[in-house]
Amino acid sequence: MGLVLALALALSGSLRAKLRVFLGKHFFRYRFDYREEWLKFTATLSSQAHPQEAGQNVVKGLADMLESPAGALWLLRPDDDQYRQVARWNLASTTQTVDRQAELPMFMRSTGWVVNLEEFRASPGRYRNLRLPEWLAEYPQAWLLVPLWQGKELLGFVLLASPRTLVDVNWEVTDLLKTAGRQAASFLAQIQATEALLESRKFEAFNRMSAFVVHDLKNIVAQLSLMVKNAKRLQDNPEFQADMLMTVENSLDRMRQLMLQLRGGTASGDTSVGVDLCKIAERLAANALCRGRTVQLEASPQVFTRGQADRLERIIGHLVHNAFDATDADGRVWMKVDRFGSHARIEVGDEGQGMTEEFVQTRLFKPFQTTKEAGMGIGTYESFQYVQELGGKVSVDSQVGKGTVVRLLLPLFEIGRDFGLHPQEEA
Repeated sequence: MGLVLALALALSGSLRAKLRVFLGKHFFRYRFDYREEWLKFTATLSSQAHPQEAGQNVVKGLADMLESPAGALWLLRPDDDQYRQVARWNLASTTQTVDRQAELPMFMRSTGWVVNLEEFRASPGRYRNLRLPEWLAEYPQAWLLVPLWQGKELLGFVLLASPRTLVDVNWEVTDLLKTAGRQAASFLAQIQATEALLESRKFEAFNRMSAFVVHDLKNIVAQLSLMVKNAKRLQDNPEFQADMLMTVENSLDRMRQLMLQLRGGTASGDTSVGVDLCKIAERLAANALCRGRTVQLEASPQVFTRGQADRLERIIGHLVHNAFDATDADGRVWMKVDRFGSHARIEVGDEGQGMTEEFVQTRLFKPFQTTKEAGMGIGTYESFQYVQELGGKVSVDSQVGKGTVVRLLLPLFEIGRDFGLHPQEEA
């Protein structure tokens, strides 16, 4: 048996290689201090000041393990089928890509090997006559290709340049690189997921803002349509002409604000100041009267809150508009403004169609939920969100066939007492 074993070792190079690896793993000391290497690699990965530096840190971390002076990272982006160079360290950049189904990635997936390019050039048969991309010839110092595994997916690979000193690429080196490559892949995948989440949130914020803008445009269009409809009948009336000009100016100003809001990505309008809710209620009642509708108004004087006057007027106006939509032309709609403890209270009510308790509890304050055929379900959602931002509350009492009462509670703003200012000066 000993003679047979000795003969097998003498004739079989692969058996000798396996025996060397076995003896090295179990009977000799390891070349690396794995605790030190792992702490150093982890510190390198977490040292980036910006997400764009993450790829370069991965390259540097792997290169430092083997005294490699340069390297580059090719990564597969989500929804892409090409591995592209996304980071480099002391290595020339290239626009060359590697297809996901090319021979090199397929070889790495099937074997999981670290490709030793020096060994490949000397003995291509060991690598099943693998055909490398032609652009690798641009890097004469190319040494190792380290796969980055995220689960069972090859997220990318790192090309390392020849080391400053001779390094024997044995089983210990390849195992270290494979394990470090998996950690690096998890690190890069987490960054990709974070970037995708941030991008998704940006789109969500833009879509939400666009929905608010479209809703406001719908209200502006409705206002202008009503004006055009009445113009045929009242075009010679001087008072109507004055109201028409004022309406067009207000609509134009509002559309300019909407354009600024879309362009800047932030809410437009005034800064947060003391807002006279009584004046807002009076203006809304007067506007309703111009449209042939009546709002029964009860307003206590000197009721102020903090916020943006334009947004508050739009929100309360939306509630009044909804009340008109829910009632007949001669139906009763009212609005009250008063103090309620430490809050300013605005109540808008009607005796119209009303809503079911299930709709109020589960759907009323959600976007794109509405009982109106031509509605968008945005106005109530926007109202609820802004009142919440101001530290207020919204309550709704509604019964089908009997009507709806909406109450807004906003923090009371005592201008004269807290700041020594007259309400007229602040307003």
